[in-house]
Amino acid sequence: MLRLRNLTRSFGARLLLDRLALDLAAGERVALLGRSGSGKTTLLRCLSGLDPLPEGCKLQAPGNLAMVFQEPRLLPWKPVWQNVALGLAGSDARMRAEAALAEVGLAGRAEDFPITLSGGEAQRVALARALVRGPSLLLMDEPFAAIDALTRLQMHGLMERLWQSHATTTLLVTHDVDEALTLADRALVLAEGRICLDLPIPLSRPREAGTQDFAVLRRRLLEALGVGDGEG
Repeated sequence: MLRLRNLTRSFGARLLLDRLALDLAAGERVALLGRSGSGKTTLLRCLSGLDPLPEGCKLQAPGNLAMVFQEPRLLPWKPVWQNVALGLAGSDARMRAEAALAEVGLAGRAEDFPITLSGGEAQRVALARALVRGPSLLLMDEPFAAIDALTRLQMHGLMERLWQSHATTTLLVTHDVDEALTLADRALVLAEGRICLDLPIPLSRPREAGTQDFAVLRRRLLEALGVGDGEG
C-alpha cells in the first residue's frame, strides 16, 4: 500500500529524518511513536503531500489518501455536513456527508454548526470528513490527544468499528503507548531520524491493558522511547 525510501529532512543544522524507510501493507493499522520533535508530524506531512519530498526520496502511495489532524480544523461558518462535504463534487455530496456522519455516530447533526459540538464530536466530524472520500490510506496525527480520557476510549471503540467496515490502511501518530497497543497491528518508534523499533502486536481483540502480554509489549515500547519502568 505504501513504500517510502530515503526520506531525509533537515531544519537548519538539525537532521530530523535520516534516510528513513517505511512500508505499510494493505489494510494494516500501524502506530508511530516518538519523543516530541522526533519528526513524526513531518513524516506525515511528507506522506500526505503537504510538504514536498526532498530530492532522492522515493514514495509509492495511493492517490486517494486522507489526513486527520490533532485539531478538528472545522470551518465555523459552515454547518457540519458542509464541513464533511468540503471539496466533494457531485449532486450526492450531502447524502454522502450524512452517511459518513451516521457512521461516526452523529446522525441528525448535519445542520448544526461547529460551535455547538463538544471536542469529541468535532473530532468525529473531522473523521467523517476523511472517511467520506473512501481513502485507501488514512493518516492520523494524534487525533485523540486533545480530548478527555473517557471520550478517547469511546473514539477507540469507534475506530475499531470503522476499521472492521472499511479495512483502511492507517498510520496513527500517537504519544500514548497504551493507545498504540490497543489499536495497532504494529508499533514503530522513531528516534534519531530513523525507525529504531518495529514491533508486531499479536494480541487478540478486544485488548485488555492489564494482561501480561500487553505489559510485556508496553515495556518494550517504553524502553525504546527511553522511558524507565517507573516513569511510564
